[in-house]
Amino acid sequence: MVAAARAVVCVTLWLTVCQARGFTLPAKMNKTISNLLQHYNISSKLRYSGKPVFSRELLTGKLETKKLILGGVLEAYEKLLDQMLKELPSPGTQTATAAPIPADKAGLEVGEDVRTQLTYILEKVQDLRKHHYQEQDNILQKLHALKHIQMDNLVVQNKALFELPRLYSEASSLLGEMKKQMRRRRRRQARRAKTSLRA
Repeated sequence: MVAAARAVVCVTLWLTVCQARGFTLPAKMNKTISNLLQHYNISSKLRYSGKPVFSRELLTGKLETKKLILGGVLEAYEKLLDQMLKELPSPGTQTATAAPIPADKAGLEVGEDVRTQLTYILEKVQDLRKHHYQEQDNILQKLHALKHIQMDNLVVQNKALFELPRLYSEASSLLGEMKKQMRRRRRRQARRAKTSLRA
């Protein structure tokens, strides 16, 4: 009884530690985003309208799917941040719609301060995408190329029919391979769980 209680406490502690070591946004990046949100100020009604730019539903599914979608989301953020940088007034000019200069930044031009902050966020997004989502970029480019196949071209139609048996067979065998991997993973996890409970 004591051993079982000790095992439950250990497992609970282990799960708590694993959850606590998740990634958090760097403090500088968090502060920069807060500053930018103040500059690009919209009403709460608009912000919380129930229609996010990037829906949470995009991130439901398997890990591979999430990585692929996040690669696309990061690419979209690069384009969005680049567009925001292009829309900023050139250095030395200030528009009538610009937010007032905060007291702690009174010596800086608002456009340049925002430009610096947007550039910092853009560099962080590019760095993450470059170092961790390169494979997803390649996949997205290949998927994009598939959208441009000429469906009404007789040569394309004939070649596609000729290639279908090979691709269909490969797609079917991939499903079988994925099921095998899932069974292996479950067996490994079951063995680990048994050995950790014995310890």
